[in-house]
Amino acid sequence: MKRMLIAAAAALSLAACATTPTLYQPAAGPQAVGYSDYRIEPGRYRITFRGGPGAPPQQVTDYALMRAADLAIAGGYDWFRVADRFLEGRPDRGPRMGVGVGGGDFGYRSGVSVGVGTTFNLGGGPSLASTIEVVMGRGERPRGEDTYDARALRRSLGERI
Repeated sequence: MKRMLIAAAAALSLAACATTPTLYQPAAGPQAVGYSDYRIEPGRYRITFRGGPGAPPQQVTDYALMRAADLAIAGGYDWFRVADRFLEGRPDRGPRMGVGVGGGDFGYRSGVSVGVGTTFNLGGGPSLASTIEVVMGRGERPRGEDTYDARALRRSLGERI
């Protein structure tokens, strides 16, 4: 039993090391943590932010909005409107470790026991990606719940990041 507890503690400590933190940064590749974007046409972008394993949906969504604000400010725009958005989840396919107990046969005698088992997820949880398509503009911001002032959003979200 003591060995099982030591193995479980080792698995949990490995799980803490196996997760990729979710930072606001450019993605190093197509499935990497971070943002990626491309310009569809002048003033219109598709932005994706992919979170690390276990990143909360709100964080992934906020980071995608932050990237939209950064692009708007860099392009000389005052506001942007989210024309389309979706949140995509990737299941956790990380490594797992199992621990179990069972019975056996001992020559002339055999033993029967009830097996107990559990697994430890070493992958950190599912990964989420938020993709938004934004249209940017200058001047007075139009009314609407999906329209954002780029500088105000950058200030408010920037304080939390």
